[in-house]
Amino acid sequence: MDTVQAVSMSDRGITEGGFVSSQYNNLATVRDAFLKRAREASRITIPTLIPESGATYNTEYHTPYQSIGARGVNNLASKMLMALLPPNSPFFRLTIDDFDLANLIGEDQRGAVEEGLARIERAALAEIESEAMRVPIFEALKHLIVGGNALLHLPTKGGMMRIFHLNSYVTRRDPSGNILKIIVKENLNGKTLPEELQKYINVPDSETPAKNYELYTCIHRTPKRYEIYQEIQGNRIEESYGQYPLDQLPWIPLRFNRIDNEDYGRGFVEEYIGDLKSVEALSQAVVEGSAAAAKVLFLVKPNGTTKLRTLADSPNGAIVQGDANDVSTLQLQKSTDFRVANEMLQYLTNRLQIAFLMNSSVERQAERVTAEEIRYKAQELEMALGGVYSVLSQELQVPLVKQLLNRLTKQGKMPKFPKNSVKPEIVTGIEALGRGQDLNKLNTFLQYLQPLGQDVIAREMNVGDYIDRLGASLGIDTGGLIKSPEQKAMEQQQAEQQRQQMMQQEMMKNVVEGSAPAVTKEMVAGMGNMDPEQLQESMQQMQQQMPQ
Repeated sequence: MDTVQAVSMSDRGITEGGFVSSQYNNLATVRDAFLKRAREASRITIPTLIPESGATYNTEYHTPYQSIGARGVNNLASKMLMALLPPNSPFFRLTIDDFDLANLIGEDQRGAVEEGLARIERAALAEIESEAMRVPIFEALKHLIVGGNALLHLPTKGGMMRIFHLNSYVTRRDPSGNILKIIVKENLNGKTLPEELQKYINVPDSETPAKNYELYTCIHRTPKRYEIYQEIQGNRIEESYGQYPLDQLPWIPLRFNRIDNEDYGRGFVEEYIGDLKSVEALSQAVVEGSAAAAKVLFLVKPNGTTKLRTLADSPNGAIVQGDANDVSTLQLQKSTDFRVANEMLQYLTNRLQIAFLMNSSVERQAERVTAEEIRYKAQELEMALGGVYSVLSQELQVPLVKQLLNRLTKQGKMPKFPKNSVKPEIVTGIEALGRGQDLNKLNTFLQYLQPLGQDVIAREMNVGDYIDRLGASLGIDTGGLIKSPEQKAMEQQQAEQQRQQMMQQEMMKNVVEGSAPAVTKEMVAGMGNMDPEQLQESMQQMQQQMPQ
């Protein structure tokens, strides 16, 4: 069990009574209406996504006559994943309050702070890649498109992200959409049941523990926190009790389209179910009609002179006795009807392609995509889906960022900042490019400074801070690449020492060549490798040898 703070049974303060299984069944009556619509949408798009109750590995699923539904769902889910979690680029940025920045290190160090925050962003991105979070999130997006609901669980102590389908959890929300209760139902096999749970199951001596057991995980909200516990066979598991702050719940219930006073969301497919059903019916009619039209039968008059066997057994080009009027062909003459059906089918297909963004003008297969492509996809999603992208940014991205930062804090990778001073910022719509926007602003700012001249820019601009901000906006770790202030100070000191040494050597050379005796010239010749103190002593000796 993943918990933030363990709570004993005597201190847990849980007021909800009764078995969790009973609570689950009561809440399932509200969920079943949404689940029924989700299964209907799944049947016409991807039947295996949300199967009927009791489906197993040998269940024969319905095979749609069209593929536009499945292709549309996969295409839209891919574009949403690209916009929400762009590859090789953080989908969020960390901002620090200006007052806290001034109190901590000063406003002139903003570049170094920006670089530090960018480093945290890259660590969060690395966490996503190392834990392969894109796989369950992509599956969750398909569930959102088809069924409108999905539940994600990101353990705070690390581990793989899990997704729960609508048929395995129930939830209840307040009118504002805040989560009041989540109950997850899992089926566990007795042989693989964790050892700490074995003592909570009642297995008669005549039975084996190899059967499946229902494990319920209940999360409910109190005024100040979320409390969590588990139950199996009516027994509450002592070790499972725990608490989460209100803003750090690792269970993320997602909705595609939200409707006021409804606990669950509505899927995208539900809005186009009419077109999909029409395409399904027309596709079935065209397929079956084409098969019937392709069948050709030969009719022979019963009283004619042409013999059936002679006609059937004769090879191509053979000469046989008979009357051509005795033989006729029977074929379905429905070409006009097929043309009308195909035209209507093409019309509906084009409408669905537009709805599922399958006619995009930007479609490039590449390992890395540009910021402009990400910007276009975000804009396309925002315009086509009526703000769904913005909703998901708040219901998926924000909780995900908070959990990632919580993970980094527990791993010791998050520096300590004053409470509430550093906040994650998800910029939605066409601006959802993280620090990529800062790069454009920096370049624009530098362009406006060009008319002032290079001398003014060099005198007024802090180049080191600019470089730090530039590296942060590009997502580059400048550690070891850009010289530190200590390195620059040391190099400046060394350069100053070399300059002074060369000036002294040049001065002594001019003096000696004019008036010094031969022995002094020999001394000067050996001064090339002297340090400044030795050089000073030699100069004093030479002055004593010079004629008065």
